[in-house]
Amino acid sequence: MELEGKKVVLFDGVCNLCNDAVNFIIKHDHKDVFRYASLQSEIGQQLAAARAIDATKLDTILLILPETTTTYYHKSTAALQIAKQLSGGYPFLSVFLLIPKTVRDYIYDVVSRNRYKWFGKKSSCTIPTPELKALFIDQP
Repeated sequence: MELEGKKVVLFDGVCNLCNDAVNFIIKHDHKDVFRYASLQSEIGQQLAAARAIDATKLDTILLILPETTTTYYHKSTAALQIAKQLSGGYPFLSVFLLIPKTVRDYIYDVVSRNRYKWFGKKSSCTIPTPELKALFIDQP
């Protein structure tokens, strides 16, 4: 698994909203910045545990910087840090980093608590197409 220089997006693999968000990131990641793993996967749990995070208790997206064992972003900060790396006008969304984290995360938490009700839930993690498989570090 080659992660050198790649940021890892850990996401809820059974959440429709989360899967759609990953597909969106892939579509707009023209610089090939990110790799992906579900929080439910073994590698997802290992990356979280290495940062003293219990992946089984998360209801958020994590952005992991694998070259360090401590640096990661979660909730709204992760989403905005991801947006900064995307093509098009999405990096301008980082202006929302100026809003206090407590306010941003409150809104994020409302969506997160309701994501299954509003967007649905899969019975298992999505298996990526053969073309996308190389972007997912939790695939054999």
